[in-house]
Amino acid sequence: MIRCYRIPFSTNVERVALAAGHKAVPIEWIDVDEHDRSAVEAVSGQPLVPVLVAGDEVVGDSPRILDWLEERFPEPPLLPGDPARRVEVRVFADWFNQVWKTFPNAIADGIGDVALLTAEMRRAVELFEALLDGRDFLYRDFGLADVTAFPFLRYASTGVAPGDDDPFHAVLAGQVPLGPDSPLHGWISRIDALRRS
Repeated sequence: MIRCYRIPFSTNVERVALAAGHKAVPIEWIDVDEHDRSAVEAVSGQPLVPVLVAGDEVVGDSPRILDWLEERFPEPPLLPGDPARRVEVRVFADWFNQVWKTFPNAIADGIGDVALLTAEMRRAVELFEALLDGRDFLYRDFGLADVTAFPFLRYASTGVAPGDDDPFHAVLAGQVPLGPDSPLHGWISRIDALRRS
């Protein structure tokens, strides 16, 4: 049995739910109050979600959980079989996590020049759209790149859900305007229709 701690509307939890759904891996979700994360801290030593627990293994941080799922449940894959394409997808995921995410995080935290950070986010939209030229998913087949980016980029198309008062999500919805013909709308709809665990 795989258990995973989550809070409502978490973008990083959504990554795990999508990946596990793609692999048909059942997860027992444990809901945690975002204002009382003592249960998460007790099991992992830190307050952030998601945290996956499988037997004696405790895995925190969504990229590490995605790697854990891919290693233990390789079919269907999140990564291409071709070694060069695998590296391309990994580079994208690392860039998204270590570079792109810093822009909306800084805006939500009130750090840095909002105009410059917003410009970086909007410039990246052109890259995402170019990756979708003639493709249904970012790297041809659904996989790690889509799982990594979708929970964050979806807000540009769908807006913030009722009851979601996370200021980070408001930044994601407000700072990345998409044109009506942006291929990101179709990509977001395709992924939003996929199964979650």
